[in-house]
Amino acid sequence: MPGRGGMQTDMLRINSINTLRFLGLLIVVIIGLKIYFISKTKQLDAPEKDSFWSKHGVIENDHKMEINQKLEDVAPPKVQQGKVEPNTGVKSNPRQQKDYGPSGMRIVHLDLKGAAPKLSYLQQIFPLLSSIGVNGILMEYEDTFPYHDSLEILKSTYAFSSDDIDKIQQLAESSNLEIIPLVQTFGHMEFVLKHGKYRHLREVEKYPNSLNPHLPDSLNLVKEMLSQVLDKHSKSAWLHMGADEVFHLGKSAESKQWINEQRGDIGKMFMDHIKEVGSFMVNKYPGLKLLIWDDMMRKISKEKIHESGITEYIAPMVWFYHPEFNIDEVEAFLAKYMDSGFKSVWFASAFKGATGVSQGWTPIKFHLENHLRWLQVIKSISKFPSLHFQGLALTGWQRYDHFSTLCELLPVAIPSLVICMQTVTHGSFTHQAKTNSQQILGFRSIDLENNVCEGDGTFAGAEIYQMVRWIYQNLKSDITRVMESNSAIKGWFNNYNRKHRFGNPRNMEYFGADVLRVHHQWEEYLGNFRKQMEKIYFPDTVEEWMEENVNQYMDPLREFVKDYKDIIALMAAPKQN
Repeated sequence: MPGRGGMQTDMLRINSINTLRFLGLLIVVIIGLKIYFISKTKQLDAPEKDSFWSKHGVIENDHKMEINQKLEDVAPPKVQQGKVEPNTGVKSNPRQQKDYGPSGMRIVHLDLKGAAPKLSYLQQIFPLLSSIGVNGILMEYEDTFPYHDSLEILKSTYAFSSDDIDKIQQLAESSNLEIIPLVQTFGHMEFVLKHGKYRHLREVEKYPNSLNPHLPDSLNLVKEMLSQVLDKHSKSAWLHMGADEVFHLGKSAESKQWINEQRGDIGKMFMDHIKEVGSFMVNKYPGLKLLIWDDMMRKISKEKIHESGITEYIAPMVWFYHPEFNIDEVEAFLAKYMDSGFKSVWFASAFKGATGVSQGWTPIKFHLENHLRWLQVIKSISKFPSLHFQGLALTGWQRYDHFSTLCELLPVAIPSLVICMQTVTHGSFTHQAKTNSQQILGFRSIDLENNVCEGDGTFAGAEIYQMVRWIYQNLKSDITRVMESNSAIKGWFNNYNRKHRFGNPRNMEYFGADVLRVHHQWEEYLGNFRKQMEKIYFPDTVEEWMEENVNQYMDPLREFVKDYKDIIALMAAPKQN
């Protein structure tokens, strides 16, 4: 049929067109898929926002200190021979440091290894500190920090929570106060090394004071502690590494072996550990500056200090707490530190906790004169042109070490702190400094010779200041008078009478009324005192302070009163065997 050939030609033409259309569509699909996968690959290469990388350009929650091998190309800068090498491949947000001018920072040290105040009290005193010219807090958390995971054993029963640490920083920031965490990394590690889990890391087995620097676990422990604290203080520009009083260093078998093999000495051993820890911190936290107490470096040569390389990222804090410390000696140390290569230096005075391990009442005059001495040193800083004076830390020690008793409570020492800060501000304890101190504290007078302030006081904790003063002045003397100076007690109610439960009510009544009155008055007073203490302190602090300062006098009185009531109720019964 003539029409069939034309139909076949038309069908071929249609099939050709469909084939071309299919090929065109296939090309479009292939191009689309290629664009999609390229875009997806770029997304995978980029870090996920707010999840894996912190704002400091380091791995978040890196508590085991293990870095994925695939991330080596963007690792933090490394320290070689004490120098920080910049790594332009890392976009970090350095911790910003403020410039406080030639007068430097003025920071107050809060030692929380004993009598750590509640958050509510910090909320009251931070504005006070800011108002007297303080611009930073050297926060020595010790076992009050909320360590977690493998370090959870380190925190005390009443440690701050993670939210509390956030709140502390918010309160500080609202009062224009910088928080400088202090974490011990070598000496004074009693709160860590007391635990059986870490006993093997002691430099001397029976002493919990110092860390053995030669054991791998020692360095890992310190790095983990520092990381947890610094991860929680993202705005802190400074970290204090402690490192004072590293007692018995060089006594362990590992230390002795190191000295023999390396032909080294204890000074180099100390510097090596500080370098190892310090370099780790500045690598992990770009922009961070480090502090250490200076006492361990006083006997180390300037050559060894310089060779360590730590002067690039660490500043020494020179501490002397006595009112008559040797200024020439301090200046000799400053000259050595300058020649060693340190760029800046801090000084440390004391407003409390430096006059005796069990000191309960703050000797204001002692601490005032210590600050007058430091003002002389500060005036002479121009002798050391390449050494920048960074600031003054007013230390307030609460314990001499983790196992010692409490020193003065913070409210008891607030007058000393205010007076010392006013002295630093005015350059001396001028009439204006005294007047300002009285107004700030709410006292009508300050008696430096007797170390007391007169008046009610209006600062947070003034009630405790007044009540502790009354306890120290009267408790012991009142009880001694009624129990030991009364001849009637010696004659008719001595220890033998009490032991065998006999006595004549007629004779006992000669002294009974006075004893019962004193007992009642003090129980009532101490009950009110306990309520004031509980507003500021946790139960363990209240109990410890009462045990050390009150119960040693009140318990014998309480036992005496109990025996008196029991025996007088017997109405002159025969002696019991």
